[in-house]
Amino acid sequence: MPVYIVLLGPPGAGKGTQAGIVSEKLGLAHVSSGDIFRENIKNQTELGKLAEGFINRGALVPDDVTIDMIRERLSRADCLRGALLDGYPRTPPQAEALDHMLANFGGKVDVVPYIQVDEAELVNRLSGRWTCRAEGHIYHMVFNPPKQAGICDVDGSELYQREDDSRETVQHRIHVYFEQTAPLSEYYRKQGQLVEVNGAQNIEKVTADLLAALPESAKNGR
Repeated sequence: MPVYIVLLGPPGAGKGTQAGIVSEKLGLAHVSSGDIFRENIKNQTELGKLAEGFINRGALVPDDVTIDMIRERLSRADCLRGALLDGYPRTPPQAEALDHMLANFGGKVDVVPYIQVDEAELVNRLSGRWTCRAEGHIYHMVFNPPKQAGICDVDGSELYQREDDSRETVQHRIHVYFEQTAPLSEYYRKQGQLVEVNGAQNIEKVTADLLAALPESAKNGR
């Protein structure tokens, strides 16, 4: 049977970084909802055109369109052993739809690690980010500062702070995430699938704790 892991965590928790590391260590496909949207829109697939229409109107993409994209991605050959899902589901109805979908693939959600970081730390992590104008290289004024203030180490271009990395915007994003994700966390908690991991540690320790939280079936395959 395939192995499916749903990775949760607020903006700034390092979820994307950990998803890449853990999926590689386990030999599972890293299925990111953001990547799927960008791929479908870039390739102008039927689902991509449909999603783009909603996005351009400033509307939310309906669940059925998102679910169809996820289903198509999980049906590919690299997902035969399972997948680590990053960014999906976001709501209990999406989680229920995922349960039905995975049953059709002969599997189920094995575990839902939740990378926890307190709000103050998340704000400090995200609001310190600066980006280079040329190629988008990312720096952090505390954790990864450039050698020369305001200048990219790689290409010498100017560094700037994106509007969505400002302190006020970051705080709003985090509040919205916690409000929207609380019901999803509770959904998986009631099913005994949620496992909390301390995301305030260094990357290596978070990875070790994530791997330790996984059932043996997820580590070794079935």
